[in-house]
Amino acid sequence: MYESYFNNKLTNALVYYVFLLLLLLISPFLFFCELVTILRSCFQPIENMSGKVVLITGASSGLGELIAYEYAKKGACLVIVAIKEPEKRCMFIDHLVCNAGIGSLYSINIGVTKFTPVMDINFWGSIYPTYFAIPHLIRTNGKIVVNASCGGVLHPPKGGFYNASKAALISFYESLRFEVSPRVTITILTLGFIETNMITPKYSTSGVGVSLRKGFGTIHPTMGAESCAIAIVDGVCKGATSITEPRFIKALFLIKFLFPGLHRFHMNIFSLGFSKELKGTYEN
Repeated sequence: MYESYFNNKLTNALVYYVFLLLLLLISPFLFFCELVTILRSCFQPIENMSGKVVLITGASSGLGELIAYEYAKKGACLVIVAIKEPEKRCMFIDHLVCNAGIGSLYSINIGVTKFTPVMDINFWGSIYPTYFAIPHLIRTNGKIVVNASCGGVLHPPKGGFYNASKAALISFYESLRFEVSPRVTITILTLGFIETNMITPKYSTSGVGVSLRKGFGTIHPTMGAESCAIAIVDGVCKGATSITEPRFIKALFLIKFLFPGLHRFHMNIFSLGFSKELKGTYEN
């Protein structure tokens, strides 16, 4: 029915701009709805986590460790899965937090096979525990929390395989939520730069990829890890289906999809500052 509109270059562009104009016209209403949602969340009861089981991957350090602390403060029984801890098993799981991940910076000067672990850990490291946990989560009306990163949406320079792995997570879990909802709630995290060891120069030299002279905090606004962990756990316990921290990242999402030229300009500016902090490449 609409094929003729999209086949013609002029009408195809016209449909886009009309749709964009309508979106701008209703944007005040959309912003109002977003404000109402935020205000409602402030008064929404928080799930009682006392005695409930939470399995967290990648919890030996960084954000995963702090998320574990926040769940512990709420009285949850924790199952920690990380390279520094032996994997434990439990009969029933109430929350599954898929946080395990690595953040290698990509360069065309490094063989692509060197980055296989990025996809294995960041993507499959979340898919496998989800697959085995779903029967338990359905039984307990549980929750899945996925650390997908804003890189899966904004695609910053040098992200390469890291961005790809996070974009794959977003696509998989957005699709999965239609299969398991409302019995299982899925919360997708699209976080910006958080003050953990992952954004430090030392981390960038610990494996394959491009290394940094200074941390990401010198070229981009960052958020404290503890504040981020509190926001995540509180949001999950209130039933949030998506959490973006810091909040200004949401504006960057809007810019990317509505004004791609402006987004590319912003990423070019980021790339210029970023390139000054590059030190070299590692292929360990």
